[in-house]
Amino acid sequence: MIRKATERDIARIVEIRNSVTENRLSDPGKITLDELRWFIANPGIFVWEQQGDVQGFCAGDPRNGNLWALFVDDAFAKRGIGTALLARACSVLEDAGHDRIWLTTDPKTRAERLYRQAGWELIGEKDDELLFELKLPGGST
Repeated sequence: MIRKATERDIARIVEIRNSVTENRLSDPGKITLDELRWFIANPGIFVWEQQGDVQGFCAGDPRNGNLWALFVDDAFAKRGIGTALLARACSVLEDAGHDRIWLTTDPKTRAERLYRQAGWELIGEKDDELLFELKLPGGST
């Protein structure tokens, strides 16, 4: 089940983000509690919860159309959770009025394959990561 994240999910979100084997943060301090709290207070961050266990999360930044985060606990990979969370994050960004959204990810990862399969277009590189863009059917920016 996908639901909006709450303050009580922060510890698990941080745990998932810091435990993934792909797209690891070189500096875990880059994700701050203030940022997570901003996304919780605004329409951007959601979790996948099953049987009381948060197994993944996504965040879309409505300010700039960026898919800010999409991570699934490695123990729950390849179950469709990432695909479902991706769709939810895209909806948030479309609802915010964006018709083109973007993200960055490391090359040669499951995430890169997921985005390509979902129709995202590789448009370049940004900060040593692949830069993808997706045109949404609605939106105005």
